[in-house]
Amino acid sequence: MTLPKGFGSGGGGGSSSADVERMIGKRVENMTGMITISFLAAWGATFGGTAAGYFYYPWAYPTPSGHFAFIVLTIIEAIGYIFCVKVMQEGSNKNSNGVVAATVGFVAAATIAITLTVGH
Repeated sequence: MTLPKGFGSGGGGGSSSADVERMIGKRVENMTGMITISFLAAWGATFGGTAAGYFYYPWAYPTPSGHFAFIVLTIIEAIGYIFCVKVMQEGSNKNSNGVVAATVGFVAAATIAITLTVGH
């Protein structure tokens, strides 16, 4: 990896994690909470978008279509969340499997509950 001038070991081209940490300013493997909050906010926004169809425009946005969109978007967001956390912690000693499992489990249960109750 080529680093900007002033980082790294002279012209050798090698970089250490300390150099990358100095460039970024904060280690990314400590940002699991921020990514989790962002995922939950995105999921809430997804529900908000489909809720507009459920409650304000039911004639133009049928309930089964809203449920399908909500479920598919939730699955895509959950895959992205898992991918972000796992890539962020690759090569470190951090392990956030419990946080990821609890978050995805909560979202899955809430998605099922919303789908079974809203519009019926």
